[in-house]
Amino acid sequence: MADPRFFTAAGPFTLARLAELSGASLSAGADPGALFRDVAPLDRAGADEVGFLDNRRYVDAFASSKAGACLVQPGLAGRAPAGMALLLCDDPYRAYARVAQAFHPVPAFAPGIASGAVVDSSATIGEGTRVESNAVVGARAEIGRRCLIGPNAVIGEGVVLGDDCVIGANATVSHALIGSKVMIYPGARIGQDGFGFSMGPQGHLKVPQLGRVIIGDDVEVGANSTIDRGAGPDTVIGPGCRIDNLVQIGHNVQLGRGVVVVAQVGISGSTKIGDFAALGGQAGITGHLRIGAGAKVAAQSGVMRDVEAGQTVVGSPAAPAKEHWRMIAALNKLGKRDDR
Repeated sequence: MADPRFFTAAGPFTLARLAELSGASLSAGADPGALFRDVAPLDRAGADEVGFLDNRRYVDAFASSKAGACLVQPGLAGRAPAGMALLLCDDPYRAYARVAQAFHPVPAFAPGIASGAVVDSSATIGEGTRVESNAVVGARAEIGRRCLIGPNAVIGEGVVLGDDCVIGANATVSHALIGSKVMIYPGARIGQDGFGFSMGPQGHLKVPQLGRVIIGDDVEVGANSTIDRGAGPDTVIGPGCRIDNLVQIGHNVQLGRGVVVVAQVGISGSTKIGDFAALGGQAGITGHLRIGAGAKVAAQSGVMRDVEAGQTVVGSPAAPAKEHWRMIAALNKLGKRDDR
């Protein structure tokens, strides 16, 4: 069970209700009226808790689990311990997400402007929005309905937020137009100057960054990540993107729909990344490249040329996966010859 000091469960729910929420079907003999109070890992779950099995590495934990119910693929149902109710589904992890959301919905907050918040008189605050203590909302900013602006967050002049957005504590947002249902985690920096200057022995001359950051609906930006505003063109984050913690996105970058960017990735300026591409942790992308739709960049790869749609690249300099592993195999053979 989740620590009650931090999380409050919304249950209990009947097994039938959990099946409905998750899109799962009940195993034979399962009691649809049985009540469950929370979700829990398989190795710690009790009789009134629900677990899930999504990875075959944990089949042994599943087989010995004390969980009262489990979300599992039909093909693994035979490994369940006696008495466990099964919620049978093709994608247990996604089904678990729905069940966990039911037990732990986003906490409600009281609308209003807290003592100590500074909201410019020309700013617009939507109905149901909460502005926490010491937050700042600048002139002409437009904040949508049911938003939450965390403590010490700063919303700059002219920024637009859609409905149901969350701006985490100590985050800053400037020069940005942001859609609805966007979550910006604590400490993130959105819309600051891009890294643009003219280099020369007489000194590096700053180039004004005159673009914006445009963020679509249903985007998450992780803690302490940064998204620079454009130099002239805008920096664009497409709808549905998921950006992890400690990510750097340079000026004029464009992400398509549903792009996933894992922690410590750096994307240099003016690179365009296609819909549903995925960049693994600590990957580095040089500027002015095109990463095709559905492409995958492995962790710690250094991408220095365009990547075709659907292609997986590995290594530094990044190469198509099969090519990369052939080179590694060849190097290993050469190393073994030298050992002789």
